[in-house]
Amino acid sequence: MMLKSKFMLPLAAGAAMLFATAAFAGPKIVSGPGAEPACFKPWTDQTKYFQWEKKPGPYRIAIVNGFVGNTWRIQMIKTAKAFAEQAGIKGDIKELKVISTGTDVAAQLGAMEDFINQGFDAIVTIAVSPEGFDRVIKLADKNNVVVVPFDNVLDTDKVMMVNENQSDLGRLPAEFLLKEIGKKEGKILEVRGLPGNSVDRDRHIGFRKVMEAPGNNFQIVEVVGNWDDGTAQKVTADAIAVHGKFDGIFVQGGSTGVVRAMMDAKHPFVPVAGESENGFRKLIVEHEKDGLKGLSLGQSPGLVAISMKAAISALKGNPMPQLISVPIPGGDYTTLKDGVNYWSNLTDNFFTTNEFGPCGVNISAPEIMAKDEKNSN
Repeated sequence: MMLKSKFMLPLAAGAAMLFATAAFAGPKIVSGPGAEPACFKPWTDQTKYFQWEKKPGPYRIAIVNGFVGNTWRIQMIKTAKAFAEQAGIKGDIKELKVISTGTDVAAQLGAMEDFINQGFDAIVTIAVSPEGFDRVIKLADKNNVVVVPFDNVLDTDKVMMVNENQSDLGRLPAEFLLKEIGKKEGKILEVRGLPGNSVDRDRHIGFRKVMEAPGNNFQIVEVVGNWDDGTAQKVTADAIAVHGKFDGIFVQGGSTGVVRAMMDAKHPFVPVAGESENGFRKLIVEHEKDGLKGLSLGQSPGLVAISMKAAISALKGNPMPQLISVPIPGGDYTTLKDGVNYWSNLTDNFFTTNEFGPCGVNISAPEIMAKDEKNSN
């Protein structure tokens, strides 16, 4: 029997709103394993899994970047645009918007809220700050929007996040140096990154844990290179002038500058574990025969592609780890090939690590360089 009442319409509307809010209260916590576990690897065996309500595609995805004033961020934006046009991904993306909001947290939050209100399905972001995103996370959950911070991630477990293991980016270089040096003592130069940054801290801790393990007796000289070629070159030159010969070098960023400082000082080539700059890889290939045994690993701008792929997988209703550990891409003096994992015809500051085999992702240099870093219209 139908009841006719002037209160029925607002009551029904209120119930509908309540139902919609309840239906979209954020992802469920479910059991693993998740989709493509070789690619979307949980950070630890204790990492929880999320599952969002399945949405029909194709999807509207927004990239909300903060600062865009360095080559890594510029390349990241170009990579996002290139990846969105690749076969196997293009069909899942109805619309891609890219915006860089600067270093102001409020501006970034405002942009994210605007995309949610416009009905976008996912937002991939490099957070300006690790805190202050609770309000936008709640709004996203109410609207069944997947938010994926990567690189600079948030101090929360309420969203799915993507990163490389920064401790491993210190541990692996240390293991490489030990192998190439072939002894458990000597003088090592450690060129650190930007002080006070968690990435610098975690890489440093991972490096020292191996180098200072029982049985090792290395003298480690520590300088600050700020992940910048010019700065790293200067502090390396100063360290060589003061301390003389080193047996090995670990540099978090600015690797090309470090090698050039060695060359300028006529320091003999020694094993160097560094970042993924194209210039560093070119120098490794050129001087490997002279003793430059190099390892090149990196925090890839291609993380944006894995984050986009993770967002699409989540939108399709697949269980996903809350914190995804992306395989670390890299190469050494035995595996570098021109046109494959470095490019002799490209600039030194191009970041080369844009291939993720376990994820089936490979964005070539020509694809990336064909794009621009401008905001989408």
